[in-house]
Amino acid sequence: MKALRQLATNVAVLAKARRNRSDLLRALVRRPQLLVGTGVYEVAIGLSARVDPRLKVLAELKAAALIACEYCLDIGSLLGRGSGVTERQLRELHLYKTSDAFGEDERLVIELAEALTLVPVAVSDELRSRLNSRFSSAAVTELAATIAWENQRGRLNQALGVRPSGFSDGEFCALPESAPGAV
Repeated sequence: MKALRQLATNVAVLAKARRNRSDLLRALVRRPQLLVGTGVYEVAIGLSARVDPRLKVLAELKAAALIACEYCLDIGSLLGRGSGVTERQLRELHLYKTSDAFGEDERLVIELAEALTLVPVAVSDELRSRLNSRFSSAAVTELAATIAWENQRGRLNQALGVRPSGFSDGEFCALPESAPGAV
C-alpha cells in the first residue's frame, strides 16, 4: 500500500511540471517499445518497497548530481522533499561523509550511489559487506537497481537534451557535482 501511495505521489508531481514537460515523452514516443519498457521499469522501481523511499531518493539525487542531470535534480529535489529529505540534506549532499545532516544508513546508501556512478564502477567487497549488514538482500538489490536506473535516466536525458521542467521552481534544488572519476 505504501508503494502505491508513493507511486501516486510521483505521478502527481509529474503532472505539475511547468515547462518542457513533454521533452522526454516526445523523444520516447518515437520508439514505442522504449517508452513502454521505460514505463514498466519506472513502475517496477516505484512499487518495489523494501527500502524507505527517502533513502532511494537520496541515492537517486547523488547519482543525478554526479552525472549532472539537471532534469533529474529538478524532479528529484521535489520528490525528495515529498519523501522527507530536508533542504539541508539537499544542500549538503556533496558533504554527506562529514555532514551531521545524514544518518548512518543515509551515508551508506549515498556511498553506494557514488560507487555505482563512478566510471569505472567501484563497489568494494567492504562496501557490499556493510550494506548486507544493514539491509536485507532484497533491499540491497532494490537500491542497486534504483541507482543503476537513475544512471540510465540521467544519461538518456542528457543525450536527448531534456531540460529541467520547473519542479523545484521557488525551492532549493540539489546541484550538480564535480567529482574525480565521475562522468
